Amino acid sequence: MSTDKGFGLDAVTVDRRAASGLQERFSEACLWRIEKRNAGEVEPYEVSEFEGNCLLNEGINQLLLLLVAGGGDAYDNTNTYLGVGDSNTAAAASQTELQAAVNKFWSAMEATYPTDPPVSQQVVFRSVFADGEAQYDWKEFTVVNAATDAGENLNRKVSDQGTKAAGQEWTLTLTITLS
Repeated sequence: MSTDKGFGLDAVTVDRRAASGLQERFSEACLWRIEKRNAGEVEPYEVSEFEGNCLLNEGINQLLLLLVAGGGDAYDNTNTYLGVGDSNTAAAASQTELQAAVNKFWSAMEATYPTDPPVSQQVVFRSVFADGEAQYDWKEFTVVNAATDAGENLNRKVSDQGTKAAGQEWTLTLTITLS
């Protein structure tokens, strides 16, 4: 079993009182994990972890809308999907979908995900991509509140994580930590 690791962090500083020098900081850290296993096996033959993320404008706006009870679909077990595609187009905040032209697929959340309620300022999303699903190069990743890109994509990550072949089941997990 091999493990790949990377590092990334999104952060913003809000200057609340410029005259007094007081500042509030908000940071978001994302850890992606793929457990690659042959279909029907329990133990993965490889585990890949990589960090980083690009929050997308439409996802940020959806979170803020939900924060003020303005409506819209929550990122809950009913609505949330993890998506993967084969595009290596650089992530940009203005994007509204996976960038792959053809090879993109969304998988529903596992039964107890995303974690509800969040614990220790973290929320965890997890989907299983079964044999026959998303069998191509995995290069881009997203969280969306619909079964396709028709919903609001919270984020997008670009990282070449290999090719999912026939006879394989991959579990994709995203842990988002806010502080």
